[in-house]
Amino acid sequence: MPKADLANANATVAVDLGSRSYGITIGEGLLKEAGQRLRPLFKRPLTAIVTDSHVAELHLEPLRQSLAAAGIEAKSIVLPAGEATKSYRHLAETCDSLLAAGIERRDMVIALGGGVIGDLAGFAAAVLRRGVDFIQIPTTLLAQVDSSVGGKTGINSAHGKNLVGAFHQPRAVLIDIALLDTLPSRELAAGYAEVAKYGLIGDAEFFAWLEANASSIFSGDAQARIKAITRSCEMKAKIVAEDETETGVRALLNLGHTFGHALEAAAGYSSRLLHGEGVAIGMAQAFRFSEKLGLIPKGQAARVEKHLRQVDLPTRLADIEGALPEPRKLIDIMRQDKKAVAGKLTFILVRGVGEAFITRDVEEKDVLAFLAEEQASR
Repeated sequence: MPKADLANANATVAVDLGSRSYGITIGEGLLKEAGQRLRPLFKRPLTAIVTDSHVAELHLEPLRQSLAAAGIEAKSIVLPAGEATKSYRHLAETCDSLLAAGIERRDMVIALGGGVIGDLAGFAAAVLRRGVDFIQIPTTLLAQVDSSVGGKTGINSAHGKNLVGAFHQPRAVLIDIALLDTLPSRELAAGYAEVAKYGLIGDAEFFAWLEANASSIFSGDAQARIKAITRSCEMKAKIVAEDETETGVRALLNLGHTFGHALEAAAGYSSRLLHGEGVAIGMAQAFRFSEKLGLIPKGQAARVEKHLRQVDLPTRLADIEGALPEPRKLIDIMRQDKKAVAGKLTFILVRGVGEAFITRDVEEKDVLAFLAEEQASR
C-alpha cells in the first residue's frame, strides 16, 4: 500500500495490522505539512474534511491551505461541537454531505478534531459506499493518545456510549502537538487521564515518569509532550496489533471506562462530565474497588488519586455537579457496556500500578455495596 512520507517527524509509531498497517506521526507544526506528508495516500487529489465548529475556527483553514499546496482539493463538513454530535442524526447528515461532496469509494475522508469527530467521521467512512479510507488528524490530547488510534469508530445511543459503530482503521494518524496549545485547560486535563491510563494498565515506570513530569506536559514542554504521546501510542498500537476487535487483551484499555461511561450517561453526555473526567473518576474507583476487594495493598489507590488530583482531574462522585442515579440504576447502565457478556459485567481491576487485568468474576452485590459507599461519601 502507499506510505505517507514520515521523514523528519519527531517520532513515529507503527500500528502493525498486516496489509492494513499504518503509521502514527508525532511532532510539532505538522498541520502545515499535512498535504506534503499525506499526498502519497491519495488516489486522486480530492478529500472531504469533517470537523466541528470550534476546531474549524482554529485549524480548518491552515489544513486546507496545506492540502491545496499539495494539489489536493478539500471540501469541508462542519458539525456542531460536543458529545451530542455523536448521534444517528449527525451520522446521516455527515454521510449525505460526503456523498454530495462527490466522495467515492477510492477517495479519502479526513477527520479533523477530537474524539467525537474522529469517531463519527470514521464511522461515516466505514459505512459510506461500504467503506471509504480516512485519515485521523486529532486536535485534542485525548484523541491523540486514544481515540484516533486503533480503528474504533461509532456513535452513542440512548442506551449508552459508543454502542453503534464499526472497527475501521485509518490509513494514517497525524499528531501535531502544537494544536494542544489551543485547548482549554479542562480539555487538556481530560485528555491527560488517558495518558495516565497507559501507565496504570501496564507500565509502572511510565506512570512514575508522569508523576515527575506532568507539570512539564501541562506547561507546554514539547519534548515532554512528545514522549508522553509517543509512549501512549506505542502501548495502544501493541495492544491493537494483538487484539484488533477487542475479544481479549484490548479490553485492558478500558480501565476506568465501565464506571466512567455509566457516569457519563448519568450526566447526560454533557459538560457536567467530560469523557476524560469520567475516565479519571472511573480509574480512581477501579483502584479503590480493587483495594476493597483486597487485590492491592493499602496506599496504591491513594497514590493514583493524589496524582489525578494534582492535575485537576476529578476522582470522586462528589466532584460531579448535580444528582446521580442510585447504585442499582448505575449498574443497569453498565449492563449496556460493550464488554458485558450474557448480561454479566466486565471490569478492569488492578493488582498494582501497571498491573491491570480483566475479570467477569465480580459479584454484583459487591459492586452495589461499593457504589453505595461512594455515593454516601458525596
